[in-house]
Formats: sequence, structure tokens, C-alpha cells
Amino acid sequence: MADEKRDYYEVLGVSKDATPEEIKKAYRKMAVKYHPDRNPGDKAAEEKFKEAAEAYDVLSDTEKRAKYDKFGHSMGPQGFGGGGAGYGGFGGGMSMEDIFAHFGDIFGGHFGGGDFGGFGGAAGARPRRHVNKGTDLRITVKVTLKDIKEGVDKKLKIPMQVACPHCKGTGAKDGTAFHTCPRCNGSGYVTTVQQTFMGAMQSQAVCPECNGEGKIITEKCQYCNGTGVEKKEEIVSFHIPAGVEDGMVLTLRGKGNAPRGGGVNGDLLIKIQEEKDPELIRDESDLIYNLMLDFPTAALGGQAEVPTIDGRARLKIAPGTQPGKVLRLRGKGLPKMNSSHVGDLLVNVMVYVPENLTDAEKAAIESLKDAPNIVPTKSTSDRIFSKLRHIFTREKEGE
Repeated sequence: MADEKRDYYEVLGVSKDATPEEIKKAYRKMAVKYHPDRNPGDKAAEEKFKEAAEAYDVLSDTEKRAKYDKFGHSMGPQGFGGGGAGYGGFGGGMSMEDIFAHFGDIFGGHFGGGDFGGFGGAAGARPRRHVNKGTDLRITVKVTLKDIKEGVDKKLKIPMQVACPHCKGTGAKDGTAFHTCPRCNGSGYVTTVQQTFMGAMQSQAVCPECNGEGKIITEKCQYCNGTGVEKKEEIVSFHIPAGVEDGMVLTLRGKGNAPRGGGVNGDLLIKIQEEKDPELIRDESDLIYNLMLDFPTAALGGQAEVPTIDGRARLKIAPGTQPGKVLRLRGKGLPKMNSSHVGDLLVNVMVYVPENLTDAEKAAIESLKDAPNIVPTKSTSDRIFSKLRHIFTREKEGE
């Protein structure tokens, strides 16, 4: 569970204001220390290696890091890509190949960009076949307060690159016109030995001749001209969970562009844009409504109607209700994402002072001007100002 995870800054041994370069340096140090080639058969080291990779996946990404700093582990997988526990979509199901596919390049080839054997070759270790990945797609989806309260299913038609059906995304005629790459003999990688401060290190890199495919096209597909992709509009269905916030990004794994020459699709990144409500103001999980009362209702009491996400609600106004008083409708706000908490609707009372009066209206008000219950006393003023000061202080503390 999220609360069992260690703080990502603690995992990498950096401060919360660490620079991207400091985070990268700390991750390199952890990855070298716990790399499987240095610790063959050591499950504890492997888990620390994975833990460091998950921490780096979040802290090296500006958007993910900002959300992590705000929400911590409680954000869960939805806000950062789903597909497993943890922000990066790694979690308990994370494989070593996943890690190297994401971060192998930061080691300058010493770990072979995802291949084991970086420290001379661990026993039984085999290099990973390079896999092409398509580019990510980014879209913005508008949601209303009602969508945010209940969650909403969306279905959109999105232009994207899809695998060519004639060559099955390979780029070769009929998907079969290949021959074995002569440079890597079909393995998809080339091996070199490099002298480093840690001694001789074996580096296994993607073959530049065949881009890791192990085979070379002899005749291109005539429909896609050898690219393996074509432009098409695809209908994508997805669910936006309740409690999302403006600016939040949800990730659908594998719903992005298909790669050239075959491989795995990129991701679809969905940015949430909250539509402004004409009456209600959002304050995290609470909603605020400014209620304008006429003077007679504020003085004598009565009823008022206020908007909610689901419709309208009637409020009882007590006699003598003062401007600045806040009436709370519990549970009429928004849910908090990945939580059972539901906010409230806060009704901020304002009293309308008329600007234009008839002679009769002026005379009626003049007749009350010196009435003992109309003119505020010092104690009354102090009591009202005290309430307003309390409201202002509470709002400042909540910032």
C-alpha cells in the first residue's frame, strides 16, 4: 500500500529541494551500488535497485515531482500512469527490463542501455532485445464540476499513427521481406569492452545497423513505404475518476502512437481542464457560493435558495444574519481523489445595500435611523469584527 512506501527523497538520499542533476547523480550512485551484475542472486539488492528506479522515475519528471510533493504516495497510480502500484507504473510488477528501458541511457552505456553484463557479465545473464516504442500523445479534456464529483467516461476520436495492417507494422512487404542483420548476426545488439574507473566494463548497445531488430528489410511495404505506420483516427474510451483537479495528467499506457518498424505503442497523456462554473467556486474539495441577501431577509430572517452541483438547495436564514457569515452544507462539495473524504458547500453571506431609493423608501429608512436596535453599539461592532477576524485568520491559516 502507498503508506508502506518509503519517501522517494529518502530512497535516493537527497533533500526535497535537490536539483535535477543532484537527483540524477544520486540515482546513478544507487544503481551502481545495487546493480544485479554486482549483486548476483541478491534479492534484497534487486529490490533496492527497483526502489531507486521508481523514486527516480518520479523525481526526475518535473510534473510527477510536483504532484508527489503535493500529494505524496496517496496520489496512487491513476494520476501517474496506472498499470501498477507506484507513480511510474512500476510497483511490485516491475521488471529489470522496464527499468533499463526507461533509464539505461543515463549510465552512458555502461549497463548496455538495458542489458546485463555491465560488470563483466553476471552468470546466466542475457541481454534484452531492444523494443521500439512509439511517441506519446497529449490531449486536453474539459470536465465540469459534476464530472469531477461523479467521475465520467469519455470516448474521443483521436488522430494518431497506427500499425500498418498490410505489413503488421514491420515496414516489410507482406511482413516477411527481411534478412538477418550481418553486423549483430540477428541478436539486435553489439558488445564492446570499455576501461572505466571501476575496471573493464562490458557494454552491450543497440545495433546501429538494424536498430535492435536483428533483421533488415529487403523490400519495403508499398502501402506505408517501409515506415510500418499509417495515419488514422482511432476511438479511445477512458474513465476520468472522481476528484480530479485542474492541470492533473492521467496516463493511458499503450494508447499513443505506434512506432515505426513495429514495437510497442506510446502512451496517451490526458490533461484535465476544469470548466469554470458560473456560480460555484472550487477550493480543493470544498465549493464556495456567494449569497447576496436583501436587507429585510438578513434582518428578519427567511429562506434563500443556493445552487449545488446536483440542483438547488433551500437554506433557512436566521434573523440578524450578518454579512460575512458562512453557512456550511456538509457533503455538498467534491470528493478527494483516492479518498473517502467529501468536501462541503460553503455559503458566504453578503447583504445588498440599495443604491437607488424612491422618496417613500428613503422616508421609511429615515424613520428607522435612530431606532435603538438599528444603530450599532460598540459591543455589537466588536462582536461582529471579532467574527470577521476569526474568519479571515482561519482562511489565512488554510492557505
